[in-house]
Amino acid sequence: MTAGATASGSPSALRWWVLALAAIAVSSSYYEDDVIGPIADLLHRQREFTQSNLGMLNGVMSVPNIALALINGLLIDRYGPARVALWSAAIGVVGAALTAVGTPYSLMVLGRFIFGMSEGAIFIALIAVLARWFPRRGIALATAFYLSLARFGSYAVDTSTGWAHSLYDRGWQPPLWLGTGITAGGLAAASVLFLIDRRRRHESTTPVVVDQVRWADLLKFDRSYWYILGLHVLYAAVFFPFRTTYAIEYFQHAKGLTLEQAGRANSWVFLAAVFSTPFFGLLADRIGHRALLLSFGALLLPLTFVVLGLTDLNLWVSTVMMGISWSLVPAIIWPSTTLIVDPRRLGTALGLITLIQALGMAASNLAAGWIADRAGAGALNPAGYDAMLWFFFLLSLSALLSAVLLWRREAGPTGHGLEESGVEGFGSKTPAT
Repeated sequence: MTAGATASGSPSALRWWVLALAAIAVSSSYYEDDVIGPIADLLHRQREFTQSNLGMLNGVMSVPNIALALINGLLIDRYGPARVALWSAAIGVVGAALTAVGTPYSLMVLGRFIFGMSEGAIFIALIAVLARWFPRRGIALATAFYLSLARFGSYAVDTSTGWAHSLYDRGWQPPLWLGTGITAGGLAAASVLFLIDRRRRHESTTPVVVDQVRWADLLKFDRSYWYILGLHVLYAAVFFPFRTTYAIEYFQHAKGLTLEQAGRANSWVFLAAVFSTPFFGLLADRIGHRALLLSFGALLLPLTFVVLGLTDLNLWVSTVMMGISWSLVPAIIWPSTTLIVDPRRLGTALGLITLIQALGMAASNLAAGWIADRAGAGALNPAGYDAMLWFFFLLSLSALLSAVLLWRREAGPTGHGLEESGVEGFGSKTPAT
């Protein structure tokens, strides 16, 4: 019997409350994760931050995952995912508060580093919570809704330039304190979730998602895993640095938008994902062709930068393209990863993806900031952003290559059944070693 089952073995109605609380907790984390982007121009003008300073504030969040990605899985196994989610949410509040204090700059960087410790663990921990509460046939849909609702955090922070404009009018610091308050709300949700989970823990006999790390197995995955790992890492290294660090300021300086208009334009990507992520997940389950769909989603990413950098088309065009890409790829890539990897090694596989993804996002944030600084990007030199767009374009082409290689392999006899509909799990086809 799972933790989310009643004594008769039927799913507990409380699982929907668990899903809602998990979504609130992760959504608050997403809000604080993206909180620097809307105040980037304020930090330039009021504190004379460089592009590299901004890149550091978001890039440093990925650093803790380099050391903790694999350890997080062990903590979840030992102490339970709900407890780890609660700890992570508490650490996140501390990091958000130090960021809001913000002076000196080193304290702000420390705050983002501490918040990165939280952000890196809470996402996987909450997915593990859902796995304990939802039956196997319902976990895919639950995860899709979890991802969809989590996007509200990213949407809310970008639109906060409108609904909380009075805070932005007062300078760079009040919006950061707002982020701290929202992060505290996520801690409250994680606390309630922990209490619900603790009451029913004695009924659980199902192991959590994150398996024990086996160091000797780290490199013993087949090529499909390495292709999908490459897509995980490269896609995140493009999407997150651009949308959470540089996009709003780029829209202001290169496209002539106000702060409120730029925040709203950036938010459209996340709003689209709220509604379309579950659709794409269900579509993949119905028709299969998961690797092909991933290739299509990855293709839209470099095309977005072509539209932004080489045309004068309305921002709606690039926003719709990136919104579809951001809805499609996460909706398919996470369940596809579980189909490629033996469940007994899934924890190791996810930990390794998280570790390398953290390295990729940190390096990409810092590289993009350095490139923009070298090119003199800013309000007085909008053309300076072109070099940064070329960097993201070339990186997104590498992500597309990983997706195409995955598609070619999975379409052949050595695939894992990603292109088939109704895949039940690992081993749909005999994987190659």
